[in-house]
Amino acid sequence: MEIVSAGVSESPLDPAEASAAVGDDRAGAVVSFTGVVRNHDGGRAVDWIEYSCHPKADEVIGDIAAKAAEAFADRGVHRLWVGHRVGKLVVGDVAFLVAASASHRAEAFEACSWLVEEVKRDIPVWKRQVFPDGTHEWSNSA
Repeated sequence: MEIVSAGVSESPLDPAEASAAVGDDRAGAVVSFTGVVRNHDGGRAVDWIEYSCHPKADEVIGDIAAKAAEAFADRGVHRLWVGHRVGKLVVGDVAFLVAASASHRAEAFEACSWLVEEVKRDIPVWKRQVFPDGTHEWSNSA
């Protein structure tokens, strides 16, 4: 099992690049999840968001990816890619990206889903949403 990439990034995340990076001749499936910035939250319009992270966020994502590699190594999962943006993002930008390749689709879906849930639960990233009236709101969930 190879962890191709795991961490936070100030640069844009590219779903096609992540999917290509996890490609493997042994894989019959490549599954990805792309979380994008939406234009609303809780019934309010959102103009843009800003993600901030704890200095150990890279380490946390790396640890989660390592746990996934251990958990799925004997299940035909070959490569993993996981990244979360930090900084200012606008509606439509990719904020969170996970990709997994596996011999079969069920294991690729399961590994991808597992990574999404674990990262969303444990990553030390905070989101500031900015609304059209200039007000903002902080959330401790990425």
